Amino acid sequence: MAIYALRTTSNREDQVFDFIKANIEKRGLSVYAVIKAHGLRGYIFLEADSREVAEESYQKVPYARGLLPNPIEYKEIEHMLEQVKQQINIMQGDIVEIISGPFKREEAKVSRIDHAKDEVVVELLEAAVPIPITVKMDSVKVIRRDESDAQKIMNRESVPEQTVEIRESVEDVIKEDKEREEENKKKKDKRVTDDVDLSDDDDFQINL
Repeated sequence: MAIYALRTTSNREDQVFDFIKANIEKRGLSVYAVIKAHGLRGYIFLEADSREVAEESYQKVPYARGLLPNPIEYKEIEHMLEQVKQQINIMQGDIVEIISGPFKREEAKVSRIDHAKDEVVVELLEAAVPIPITVKMDSVKVIRRDESDAQKIMNRESVPEQTVEIRESVEDVIKEDKEREEENKKKKDKRVTDDVDLSDDDDFQINL
């Protein structure tokens, strides 16, 4: 894995950045970072498995003008970057791929998470004897998740099934609404009749 500098048309870095990200997601390319350094015009940096993969990521992208001949060192652009801590969505039981370090490309299962240290403890799937390995959170990416295990871990309660009655047609809905309105009207009329006492005719007069 190396970092490659891609030349772009000046002031078109944002467009190239967006196009390349879309390409990577659509084609599933092994490009792990697309970097647009603050204050640097005419360049975007790609962290990829190989030069061929980096070149593939910007094929047919407008304003992309090609890679510089040699990869660059991280320290050459480190001063241009801002470190931002980002919450990574990893859960116990996830199957992950290790993307850096001596176990790169190995698949493993997450057995423990230490959010305070930004570390996860994983067990390699293909190891003959499961040995816990501690790696940084940003050194792994989730490739598979068992939703049933995730549900247990998060202590979610199962929602009971409910029977939902589906009306046959719009006519049924209209008919039901009319019946409800008539029933409410009858109740209202009855309340008015009960409130007015007409038993004493002498005291009840209508002046025209």
